[in-house]
Amino acid sequence: MISSAAPPLYASPNVAVLIASFYFFYFALIGVHIIFVPKILSEVGYSPMEIGIIFASAPLVRFAIPFLFLKGLRLSRKTFFTALALMGLSAAGFYGALEHFWPLLIVNIFFGIGIALILPYIEVIALEQIGRERYGRIRLFGSLGFIAVSLVLVRFLSTPYIGIGFLIAMALITLIFGAIIGKHPHSDSSSDCGSGDELCLFSIRNHIPLWIGFFLMQVSFGPFYNFFTIYTTAHGISLDTTVWLWSFGVIAEILMFYFQGPLLRGNLERLLQLTALITALRWTIVALFPDSTPLLFASQSLHAFSFALFHTTAITLLFELYSARRLSQQFFFGISYGLGGFIGAIGAGALYQYTPSLLFIGGAIGALGAALAFRLDKKLRF
Repeated sequence: MISSAAPPLYASPNVAVLIASFYFFYFALIGVHIIFVPKILSEVGYSPMEIGIIFASAPLVRFAIPFLFLKGLRLSRKTFFTALALMGLSAAGFYGALEHFWPLLIVNIFFGIGIALILPYIEVIALEQIGRERYGRIRLFGSLGFIAVSLVLVRFLSTPYIGIGFLIAMALITLIFGAIIGKHPHSDSSSDCGSGDELCLFSIRNHIPLWIGFFLMQVSFGPFYNFFTIYTTAHGISLDTTVWLWSFGVIAEILMFYFQGPLLRGNLERLLQLTALITALRWTIVALFPDSTPLLFASQSLHAFSFALFHTTAITLLFELYSARRLSQQFFFGISYGLGGFIGAIGAGALYQYTPSLLFIGGAIGALGAALAFRLDKKLRF
């Protein structure tokens, strides 16, 4: 990883604009991929199980990447530009592979590799050049991009290939802004761990329940990230309203990110348990009232807790528990969003294909399991 300790080398309003623009289009790209591509695949004729397998491939890649860093992979400028190219080429590959399962699966795997390597590189540059105080204000542009693309694309999604066209366009613009930022002079130290450095010592064994909780929380999100659009529209909610549901969740996320500071001063273990329990309540509401627009909006308001507050609490806790802070966060993304996302996507695909009424009940059970795991972790230090 890039060293975050280096002083700003080119901090300026122009850099802030570039990074904000990158976040806007990167998360717009993620929005197209998460919100619309599952619906597109369903319309093309893919089964729920096939959709689950395809969308499980990218999280599996995210799980594998931290182990590559342990084996010597360096997130250098060369690696970053390679990842940008891989993202752009694989996004273009969606167009030709859309109606063919195996080519599409391969394309999605390469797409997952690209997006998994790009964001950490930009994140550290942002912290180096903009600073912690301004970082949050710049990062919010990502959430705005996520909302904006969803509200625009829903108006034009008359055929599956229009959606794929949006995916390619967002990837191309992201690539351009990423390349511009990457060409600026900045610290290119790719790791804060040297050979034999004690900071590289890292183990999950002292906090196994904690890591199981992280894993189960993201398993519980499998039905949401992979089938929420399909699920709601199948229960009579219009695609336009479903997009507003996604957007409302992101708005709740933004508000929590902005105001969550005082909450993080308390007991982080209890806060993790609370977010997991609220997440279980959220999925239960979706399971029991899939055709109620007001209750679905109420469930989406809980995204503030189940994503924003959970994510920040987890990162803060790992910052306190481990001296190898970057490595612990890489494993957090790998085990939770990676392995947890993979199992969640596969499980959600199986549930929706064979017992669709239990789709979000399965998510609620996963979140309750996470709450129990956080409760069982007796060795957390605050």
